[in-house]
Amino acid sequence: MPTRDLTSSTFQDTISSDGIVLVDFWAAWCGPCRMFAPIFEAASEKHGDIVFAKVDTEANQDLAAAFRIMSIPTLMAFRDGILVYAQPGALPAHLLENLIEQVRALNMNEVRAEIARAQAGQANP
Repeated sequence: MPTRDLTSSTFQDTISSDGIVLVDFWAAWCGPCRMFAPIFEAASEKHGDIVFAKVDTEANQDLAAAFRIMSIPTLMAFRDGILVYAQPGALPAHLLENLIEQVRALNMNEVRAEIARAQAGQANP
């Protein structure tokens, strides 16, 4: 499946969907971003059940600011609408595959329970 270009108007609906969404924050002038692009594209062709999306940080500075993107490329993984990974840096293909396997293997009931515990702890200082 080809990658999707996300904008402010399409971002929230895309990441909120069920399943896995990988988002690459990038810019045309960024050398590491250009090196990572074909790796990301190849993974999108291999994993048709995952949404692979890109955010051009120059065209969507509001999104880059909202997610505090300080370094590009930054890769984020969402599963069932929950951010489960966010890290700057271009990944080689084998590490991207490893990340995909790890995101697939997550027990989302445990993730939700952990989030609930963390939120409860913040509510009780």
